[in-house]
Amino acid sequence: MLGRVRLKENGIMDEELPTLLELSMRFLARNLSVICTTDPVTHQLELKQDIIIPNEICDRYLRYQQECGRNINDNIIRIFRDTQRTPLRHVSLRNSTITNEGMRILLQHQLESLSMWYCNKITTASWNSLIEHCRQLRSLELGRFVDMLKHSEPNEKTPIDFQLQLPELQRLKLNGVVLQPTLQFGHLTQLIHLDLTACIFAEFSLKALVELPALRTLILFNVWPLEHEFPTLCKLKNLETLDLSVSRANVDGNYLTPNKLLANLVENLPKLRHLDISGTNLAGDGVAERAGSSTGSSSDIPGLVSRVERPLDFLGIYYTSHSACKWHDIPALRIAGEANEEQILVAAVAYQDRHELLTKVLNDLYHLLRFETCKQIHKALDVVLSAMDKHIRVKNIQISGSATLFYIAKGRDKMKFGVPLKNHIIHTLLNGMSTHLTDDTMMRNGCLTLCQFNIPQDVMFEYERLVQILLHGVSYREQEGFVQRIAIYLLNSLACQVDGRQKMFLGDLGAISTMLNLINDRLSRRVFDDVMEVAWSTMWNVTDETAKNCERFLDGRGMEYFLGCLKLFPERDDLLRNMMGLLGNVAEVKELRPRLMTHEFITEFSDLLDSSSDGIEVSYNAAGVLAHIASDGEAAWTIAKPTRQSVLQRMVEAIERWDLSAERNINYRSFEPILGLIRCYHTPQCQHWAVWALANLTKVYPTKYCRLVEQERGVQLLQELIEDPQPYPRLKELAQIVLTHCRSLSEPVMAPHGGDIAVDDTSNGGESTGMELDG
Repeated sequence: MLGRVRLKENGIMDEELPTLLELSMRFLARNLSVICTTDPVTHQLELKQDIIIPNEICDRYLRYQQECGRNINDNIIRIFRDTQRTPLRHVSLRNSTITNEGMRILLQHQLESLSMWYCNKITTASWNSLIEHCRQLRSLELGRFVDMLKHSEPNEKTPIDFQLQLPELQRLKLNGVVLQPTLQFGHLTQLIHLDLTACIFAEFSLKALVELPALRTLILFNVWPLEHEFPTLCKLKNLETLDLSVSRANVDGNYLTPNKLLANLVENLPKLRHLDISGTNLAGDGVAERAGSSTGSSSDIPGLVSRVERPLDFLGIYYTSHSACKWHDIPALRIAGEANEEQILVAAVAYQDRHELLTKVLNDLYHLLRFETCKQIHKALDVVLSAMDKHIRVKNIQISGSATLFYIAKGRDKMKFGVPLKNHIIHTLLNGMSTHLTDDTMMRNGCLTLCQFNIPQDVMFEYERLVQILLHGVSYREQEGFVQRIAIYLLNSLACQVDGRQKMFLGDLGAISTMLNLINDRLSRRVFDDVMEVAWSTMWNVTDETAKNCERFLDGRGMEYFLGCLKLFPERDDLLRNMMGLLGNVAEVKELRPRLMTHEFITEFSDLLDSSSDGIEVSYNAAGVLAHIASDGEAAWTIAKPTRQSVLQRMVEAIERWDLSAERNINYRSFEPILGLIRCYHTPQCQHWAVWALANLTKVYPTKYCRLVEQERGVQLLQELIEDPQPYPRLKELAQIVLTHCRSLSEPVMAPHGGDIAVDDTSNGGESTGMELDG
């Protein structure tokens, strides 16, 4: 819907906040159970017996159902079976899967207006129902992919012979329909607006319209040839709007005597205010003609010289022959053309229902935005969103629109987006991506545009749908392709900073198996790349405090791939860090630790204690894995070599080599697993790793982690450790350091000590992923 994006006084671009009624409608759209029951066998919706919905709400409900991205199918239409309890008057359907069965229900209502676009399951059977039940209809719009008046089978060429038995009709729009010479219009005495876009005249003549007394608007877009109809057009004296435009410039729309034809037409239509001749040569060749008046005014369009003193309200000259829109003297107040920003924006508004021209307009806008010459960003954004929302199934519009959105979102004005507008942009992008999942260009544009927002915060309202789209992008794209790379980066970002429910959702959809497949592919080809690295990082994040996902990793041969990567790519620091971070999550799950208790695994973990890869991170995570395994006690150590005591000794030696002031590439949402090890008095080496971790984190990032220690009762546990006689002195020393850090943060200070460190929350053991992507 145009006009939604507003530029407010404070410079913020936004959409108006929804009214209470709109919020109620959206709530109902998302919660059908409020008014409906679902048959447990057929799963069909039934309106509850005690529910009566007024017409004003019924009409709006259908509209908001679509705006929320819900498909209007026969099951939804069943809610309106009772014409008394759920009366409909004005119905507009786009991108609906409604069939003739659903149409039979709709057409039982006393409809006053019906608009349908992209409803490709409708056939000619619905036309018979419409004529039978809707003779009171005042407005009928049958747009693209609505085969109510044409055969849906491509090989069926026989045109439909129909009559417009709708005597009350005031507005009629047909698209691509074959018009027979027998078609009558004379009885439509109230018809004001007639749109015959792309209709085929099979010996049909516009003479059938001459006797229409109320006709004010005639749209003949992409109707060709028309030259022989000009004498008839001149007889439609009451016309105020006439559209003769074509989309295929230089193919259609070339008249033999353009100046004469246009001049004669305009002189015979005295009430004409709106004229569109885009794509034709009717504007002439640019040789000006002077008006026959004393003012000396002239027109660069010879056929409009009679309108110099009385300019048209609107003139469409988009991509005409000789680029008429670039001429100087044009007798029109508003011009749709390609010469400048104003003309392009006018064209974008005028051609919202013409996908052929709209694609060109969006390309023109794209170039303005790409080179930062567009000044009215809010208007550009408004028309782009409207175009993409209206034509979800038109791939070229989605591609052009998403490319344009990228430069809008990337530009300096992106910080001026209000939340409702930001949500609209993301929702529209995801609609296009989910509809055209297999198109690389659309997926590329969508992913790049999403990268301009704060992930995952800005997309949480569409989290589940975005995950599904990205998993498809990762799974079914050419190996090492750009879309796969950017999709996995986004997927990894979505796995950060989210709770267990979202992590479980990722696992349920197959995120773990998808990542393992990517890793297996690269291992088989002995290839290391950023996709492999981020695949491990994603699993690190997805397994955080999510035992089921850890189990999925082990069941999917994850440890086999860990050893394979360790063998083939031992010098890849980031890879090692990500793998060990993931295994740290696995080791936190008590039920899974026995599966790590093998000679091969424990030997590798022990050897990694001495690693200096990525600072202390690899060594730190290896120690964490071993600490959790050892915390199960001596009986759980079921291998002969390496011995438990030798491993614990190596672990303590490694811990004491680490710098307590080392900055970290790790983030914790909870200290619960670490605090659990502090209770492990039977193995003080496990406690050693835990208190060192707390001492380091509270020293380097006191603002975040001191509060976390206090919130999770860590202070009490550390105090108990200090007072207990069992732990050795170093443990008590480290515990005291933690308590000192926590007390220091609680006391008021005059000025900050040291530099402030901002750390993005990701997850316990998860990697903070920053992306700088150039479009």
